[in-house]
Amino acid sequence: MAETTEVVSSVNGTEGGDAEFWNSIDWSQEEAVVRRLRQRIYRATREGDLKQARNLQKLMLRSKANTLTSVRRVAQQSTGRKTAGIDGAVALAPADRGRLARNILAKPDIPARPVKRVYIPKANGKRRPLGIPVIRDRANQARVKNALEPEWEARFEGRSYGFRPGRGCHDAIEAIFHVASPKAARRLWVLDADLSAAFDRISHQHIMDSLGFFPGREQIRGWLRAGVMEQNTFAHTVEGSPQGGVISPLLLNVALHGMGDAVGANQPLKRGRDKYSPPALIRYADDFVGLCSTKEEAEGLKNKLSDWLEPRGLTFNEEKTRFVHLDEGFDFLGFTVRRFKGKLIIKPSKGAVRRARRRIKEIIRSHRGHSEERLVLALSPFTRGWATYYRHVVSSDTFGKLDTYTYTALKRWALYNHPNKTGRWIRERYWGQFAKGRRDKWVFGSPSRHLHKFSWTSIVRHAAVKGDYSRDDPSLEEYWRNRARKRMPQTESKQILQLAYRQRGLCTRCGQDLIEGAGFDPDDVRDWARWFTASCRGVHVHHVVYRSRGGSDHLSNLEVIHAQCHRQLHAGDRKKEPK
Repeated sequence: MAETTEVVSSVNGTEGGDAEFWNSIDWSQEEAVVRRLRQRIYRATREGDLKQARNLQKLMLRSKANTLTSVRRVAQQSTGRKTAGIDGAVALAPADRGRLARNILAKPDIPARPVKRVYIPKANGKRRPLGIPVIRDRANQARVKNALEPEWEARFEGRSYGFRPGRGCHDAIEAIFHVASPKAARRLWVLDADLSAAFDRISHQHIMDSLGFFPGREQIRGWLRAGVMEQNTFAHTVEGSPQGGVISPLLLNVALHGMGDAVGANQPLKRGRDKYSPPALIRYADDFVGLCSTKEEAEGLKNKLSDWLEPRGLTFNEEKTRFVHLDEGFDFLGFTVRRFKGKLIIKPSKGAVRRARRRIKEIIRSHRGHSEERLVLALSPFTRGWATYYRHVVSSDTFGKLDTYTYTALKRWALYNHPNKTGRWIRERYWGQFAKGRRDKWVFGSPSRHLHKFSWTSIVRHAAVKGDYSRDDPSLEEYWRNRARKRMPQTESKQILQLAYRQRGLCTRCGQDLIEGAGFDPDDVRDWARWFTASCRGVHVHHVVYRSRGGSDHLSNLEVIHAQCHRQLHAGDRKKEPK
């Protein structure tokens, strides 16, 4: 502990100096440095120049820009930034972030500390164990991830979609639709697979062997073996990677890389009258499905995968792994995939709808006695986020039923708050034509704030990412800019959409995507609210010429930027003000 205090006092200076250092960083420049380095690592790996890739990875690990952007991601942008490890430390203020960045720059390779064991509820009623590293280890993991990820992005299979930049659940679902939707599709049998506690059982030795001579391998070994603290009791970790660590999803993908190639499931789809169609395997992290022509082929696929998974320390969960015909259907990532009368239909799963109803009920009940505005503020992020996640499949009927369920629950809420009022009074008090541009007279809320209905979200076909395209490929920058622009969230403000389109989906201050595409757990209903908050509320409209200086509200004087960039910009203004 004394050693850490010495580093802080000798490197950081005053608290005001740390805050000034953090607020003076040009994020556009720092992000550009990291992006170029990632692209160079990707290109060198693609070209087979592993020596050059290793040299560039060393450069990334020494990079000041990498350290600064990594601290920013875990301490300022991450949804888990307020969660502390065993030391109880977080970095929520600019001075704390500046101090953390300077400490890492001064001494980046300190030993890893044990992770804190916490549990979160799962959809099936059980609890999922998470391991939360201390904030400094999370920042260091983000640094190492920036060096390691581009190398593996150049190697990963095209049908791997989980926890990868620019890829997500909808790409995996669209891949299944592409394989199984044609009327002449022969892959009608499905291996619906589930692995037993994949994060907790990954073989450390296999991961280290896969990393080869990666310059940061010893740091990764330290994080894997750091141990776990639970209720003041320390336990050694001889296998697994803590679910909750920044680098853990990447290590899981590294461990599972090559699964499709091992069973011959990455061959291009054949159209025509070929008698044999090779199996197709679509993977989202440790969840995957194999589509085969016969049940016997699906059983053989499982046997091959069992042998392949064994040296990685992984096994199938026999209770949840099954063989199903597409006419029977299966659930994957919160969706139900099923053929009906020869046509493939993908809808929100019954379990997902059941959990949505439960969440709606919980939110409304917890706001008994509160105003309708507070209830709308709590419920709208969920309805918007849930509808946005499922808007790419056959969801119109589901949206309508959820709207009906929500109306009934809201009516009960109103009757509870006003037991002596008539139904007509309640209807006139809480429902009306509050949504501008809509003729719907049954909108809950008030003229100033109303609830967004599920059915207001349009059904839009998702455009899946192409092949093995990667965001680290320098030749595909225009492709990814166009995808980011198209993925802007639905919002009531047309102004934001106009500005975002004009800016090609990029923040004018830091040059990064306005909406960062990140995977999330489709079984965790809280993630939809987090997604909505991070997307729709994570951007601000900024006046280029301030209104206090005569600037207008015309579009030519406006730009849409990240909320964090906006706050930092005005923090710099206050610093420049004369005292």
